[in-house]
Amino acid sequence: MSLHLFNSLTRRVEPFAPSDPDRVTMYVCGPTVYNYVHIGNARPYVVFGVLADLLRRRYGALSYARNVTDVDDKINNAAREQGVPIGVITSRFAAAYREDMATLGIAPPDIEPEVTAHIPQIVAMIQQLIASGHAYEAEGHVLFAVSSFKDYGKLSRRDPDEMLAGARVEVAPYKRDPGDFVLWKPSTDDLPGWDSPWGRGRPGWHIECSAMAAAHLGETIDIHAGGVDLQFPHHENEIAQSECAHGGRIFARYWLHNGMLTFGGTKMSKSLGNIEKIHDLVRAHPPEALRYALLSAQYRQPLEWSDSLIEQCIRTLDRLYGTLRDLADVDASAWIPASVDAALDDDLNTPSVLAEIARIAGEARKAESLDDRRRLKSELLGAGLALGLLQQDPAAWFARGASDDDDARIQGLIDERNAAKKARDFGRADAIREQLAGEGILLEDTPQGVRWKRG
Repeated sequence: MSLHLFNSLTRRVEPFAPSDPDRVTMYVCGPTVYNYVHIGNARPYVVFGVLADLLRRRYGALSYARNVTDVDDKINNAAREQGVPIGVITSRFAAAYREDMATLGIAPPDIEPEVTAHIPQIVAMIQQLIASGHAYEAEGHVLFAVSSFKDYGKLSRRDPDEMLAGARVEVAPYKRDPGDFVLWKPSTDDLPGWDSPWGRGRPGWHIECSAMAAAHLGETIDIHAGGVDLQFPHHENEIAQSECAHGGRIFARYWLHNGMLTFGGTKMSKSLGNIEKIHDLVRAHPPEALRYALLSAQYRQPLEWSDSLIEQCIRTLDRLYGTLRDLADVDASAWIPASVDAALDDDLNTPSVLAEIARIAGEARKAESLDDRRRLKSELLGAGLALGLLQQDPAAWFARGASDDDDARIQGLIDERNAAKKARDFGRADAIREQLAGEGILLEDTPQGVRWKRG
């Protein structure tokens, strides 16, 4: 089976075929860097990072762009509140974002364009839209005329009037139509701005992605992806302005949208305040467990986030890494099984891949011959590799970041307990177990000896 993906534009699962197999192109909407990103923000970067790896294995060449929005009214407000230039805010939180992504095992994209480095391209695209009659200037603003694009709404498949109800659009007197959206807006002296044919100003939110995608990937790209909350108005507006600026050429051939994370049954969002920042989560939980949790549901479905989900993922990874630890004497290299590729070909069915990982691990624990143990270890490592899991040394996983000195102290107590048991000093042996349990160290007596892990 070839790769099949659910295309939000057509509302059906379609076989994926790039325009040019020698250069597959994908654009994923990135963060606005005015604060720490929350765990819901990471879901598209984890999921579509898995897709990026799959595309590279299939085609060998991928141009993957994920932008950073470093000029925005939220950034301006944060800078004003702290009394610093916007660059202080954006550099700090862009660095924090990249650190959080790396901690979750999310590889950087091939291209990471920043809005402030693409002002000339943005201005040029706006000029194209004005020249072709799709945009107009009004009171220092430049706006896109929604009525000039007959296909407006084809991604959301809703009437424009219905889409405007409840959407974050500004209804201003200078608009010809309430649905027209801002491409360029004026900046006062206390706000960041750039010179343009329409005066000193800054770009609107939507135009930036269209201009950066065209600059780095071309006028038509294979895949555009992001959270379902971006479908309207952001992605709808991207389609309108891109296709109008480029003579009607298709902007993106496949649109992929991941479902939202919910917290207590409500969508996780900064505006509601029901968020869990990655910056905090990775200090309280193993990052790999957070990654596992983000892959535990099919990407298009909502995912309920909770402490119990994280704890369940930790226990599962304990068992999987325990299997790899028991196979430490087997020399094997990662090999991705056909069953895993088949699951990913089915619209990135990561829950099926996780089920396959569990099946392989179960067989590995029962395997007796060296050939079977080697094959199953290779498959287990390969299946994990396809999702960015199980690539640590088992000892590192069970250590949970503890120091070598602490590990040596714990092992010394375990050795002392073993000696006490041999001397039939069971009181001392039990006391050591209780001491370690009080520190959160769990012991497991196995045929290979005593194993320990941090609970």
